[in-house]
Amino acid sequence: MSETEQIPEVAAAVLEALNNTDSNGTEEALNATAKFVASAEGTALAYGSLVFMALLPIYFGALRSVTCSKSKNASDMPETITSRDAARFPIIASCTLFGLYLFFKVFSQEYINLLLSVYFFGLGVLALSHTMSPLMSRIFPDSFSNKQYQLLFTQGAEETKEEIVNYEFDTKNLICLVISSVVGVWYLFKKHWIANNLFGLAFALNGVELLHLNNVSTGCILLGGLFVYDVFWVFGTNVMVTVAKSFEAPIKLVFPQDLLERGLDASNFAMLGLGDIVIPGIFIALLLRFDVSLKKQSKTYFYSSFLAYIFGLGLTIFVMHTFKHAQPALLYLVPACIGFPVIVALVKGELTELFSYEETVPEDTEAKEDGESEKKDQ
Repeated sequence: MSETEQIPEVAAAVLEALNNTDSNGTEEALNATAKFVASAEGTALAYGSLVFMALLPIYFGALRSVTCSKSKNASDMPETITSRDAARFPIIASCTLFGLYLFFKVFSQEYINLLLSVYFFGLGVLALSHTMSPLMSRIFPDSFSNKQYQLLFTQGAEETKEEIVNYEFDTKNLICLVISSVVGVWYLFKKHWIANNLFGLAFALNGVELLHLNNVSTGCILLGGLFVYDVFWVFGTNVMVTVAKSFEAPIKLVFPQDLLERGLDASNFAMLGLGDIVIPGIFIALLLRFDVSLKKQSKTYFYSSFLAYIFGLGLTIFVMHTFKHAQPALLYLVPACIGFPVIVALVKGELTELFSYEETVPEDTEAKEDGESEKKDQ
């Protein structure tokens, strides 16, 4: 299994986990505010920073998703979400959320979070390493001796030999892995908010880059289903808030509201769940790929949905502070991210093209699938 084959699995696993706490940073922020009254400047800095950090993985993840979708190597292809996957996802996420709720009620929170910390340490190191790889390729000169390596584990004799692990990497990947491991150890032992954010940004960027919707209709199904999921579990029960308070993992971005007073040792955090970034982000990335497919210079649908995200997130923060109550961010993000591009398509007369757009599958992948089908028939 190559490095690129492992990363989509990492992104898919993280996406399911982060949806369990995607809207509840606001609740914890409000609870913290009850103990510490943040200054207007500190609050503005915290939420402004969260919005800025949320935009980074969406923007750069969407750009990288275009390159990823053009890959001709089957092992480099992202995970594609179909309409069937999208319809089942809110149900799976709800079962996972309620399962975690029961676990925290029955078992010791300390031991569960210890297991989660180790699990997300491994995922975080892989995700951050993958995020840094393109940067490392630009930093090192062409004269740099970049040696290739392969880690191969097989099972069975020669005729029945089966690959268990086939991990290909080079010197630059090793450097990225070492740096990521240092960040991972920092997070594992200190749980520092900067280390948390580095892992969180890496998870979000990988999710937007490597999780692809196959068409706009699938995106509407996914966002619509998670819209209902988000509203129900935030307003209808205390399950999501309970899990969010108990769940210690880098699946949210945090920024201290008391940074101006206490510096890097600040502890009163405003939070934003990664689900509020990745879920709209994969839809925005799909619209960028649609813009590219039109072969025009402008990226109208991408920028309209990107601005819609900023508007929806800003509205979430405004309503939260106005009513002093946790808000499901997807309640505002989903209508904005779907509505703005649809209005643009209606104005431009491209609504049919928008909803008929389908992600193309590379020829190599099609040939592989045809070969597998022929083997099954035989």
